[in-house]
Amino acid sequence: MEKQTMKEFSKYIFLFVLFIASACTKLEEEPVSILVPGQYFNTEADAEAAVMGSYALLSSDNFYGRRLTMVLQLLGDDIDIADIGTQSSRIQLNGFTHDASNQDILAVWRLAYLGIGAANAAIDGIPNVPMDEGKKNALIAEARMVRALNYYHLVQLFGDIPYIGQFVTDPNTIKDINKTPASEVYQHIIDDCEFGISYLPDAFPGNIKSRATKGAAHTLLSSVYMVLQQWDKAAEHAEAVINDAGKYHYGLVNDYQDLWKADLGHQLEHVWVVDFMGGITGENGTNQDYTAPMTGVRDADMLGWSVLVPSPGMYGSFDNNDYRKEVSYLTETPIKGVMTPYQQWRWPRIHTAKWCLYPGANANAEGADSDIKHVIFRYAEILLMAAESLNESNGGPTAKAYEYLNAVRQRARNTPNGVRTFPTDIPVGLNQAAFRDAVREERRVELAFEWKRWYDLKRWDIVVEAFTKEGAYEKRENIKPSHKLLPIPQEEIGRNANLLPQNEGY
Repeated sequence: MEKQTMKEFSKYIFLFVLFIASACTKLEEEPVSILVPGQYFNTEADAEAAVMGSYALLSSDNFYGRRLTMVLQLLGDDIDIADIGTQSSRIQLNGFTHDASNQDILAVWRLAYLGIGAANAAIDGIPNVPMDEGKKNALIAEARMVRALNYYHLVQLFGDIPYIGQFVTDPNTIKDINKTPASEVYQHIIDDCEFGISYLPDAFPGNIKSRATKGAAHTLLSSVYMVLQQWDKAAEHAEAVINDAGKYHYGLVNDYQDLWKADLGHQLEHVWVVDFMGGITGENGTNQDYTAPMTGVRDADMLGWSVLVPSPGMYGSFDNNDYRKEVSYLTETPIKGVMTPYQQWRWPRIHTAKWCLYPGANANAEGADSDIKHVIFRYAEILLMAAESLNESNGGPTAKAYEYLNAVRQRARNTPNGVRTFPTDIPVGLNQAAFRDAVREERRVELAFEWKRWYDLKRWDIVVEAFTKEGAYEKRENIKPSHKLLPIPQEEIGRNANLLPQNEGY
């Protein structure tokens, strides 16, 4: 897939890949390779397998398995690079010196459109299958949610982008496709989410969280409305999830550490996850997860690579009494069987601990090909989304906004050794600005290193400030407002001049 071009990608609008190794549902169908949808959709099993194929691409090395999440983290101010010998494309992103030739940016673009193509094939092929209409609409809704998620990332990363919302029978119809305004792309995402709310189930058997549910649709829709600063709607959909949390099987896990223990599987706090199955890999890099070694310690017993590490100011910014600091950071690890502090590591930097310590029993020696459930959304974030949206829509915090924010802080007090007094509840009486600061800080701490920070900085319109202010966690004086968007990959522009104009600054 590294060699796919935008022109070649058009072929994948009518050719999609189905994977027995899909981590989403553990289907037991026989493996099928590349199929033509027009010749394929005959049975309910065909329809379900097509949807599973679109899910499988989310677990690609080029998406949640490494490339997408790495790009998001390097752009944020909470992640830096330790091993400066790593690939130059990563160094460029981390230092905001990237341009339109960056291969990591290109890989994310291509994989997202491949996923969109697979979803469109399912969306357009399933209506022709003779099956129960309720099940048919539910499967279409799942594919539309996968499509929405791919566009959710593309539009936030690139701004105006080509929108392809249907199965393409003639590649010539899109070889010179124009960009669609970001506002229209967001409306298409909203439409897909609303369809999902209408037709998706509340939950799947066994509480599988890797398939999109009604709660996931509400959550993605709330997140989109937050980006658009339509706060009333954002609050409405976040609270729809909270009010029906029992029906959706959502809640906060008791121990924050459990969220990063891969062998615990799908958990109460998971709303929507990308599910990796250790020891199994598929075509197009599917089910290949490299997050553990990317964040693990080089030359340690865990055989990590020391690529993604906390920015210099991050560790000190966490209160020492916050249990989440212990869970989120790695300051010592065994080397040749001896517990060794970070000052003596090959790259003497404090590392992140969320992904490298418990990648699952089936992961390899480096922690790659893990059993990790990479979170798209979890319930703690929904509580913070609701708190933030209510504060913005009401001109100040409501009683519910305090309740939601303090629920996250209350859970943070739970430790294996008993309940701590820190962090205390946020006291009532804050004005809108003070509460805004409180909920933003809570997101920073609660969701650290979970690839949320870049999107937060963008929608809060503080990208330049975050990297240049006094006390910045990661100083980057060269950052400019134009860095809020990535460049359209030059290889794609070379094949389709209608992708011009290039994003500002590149």
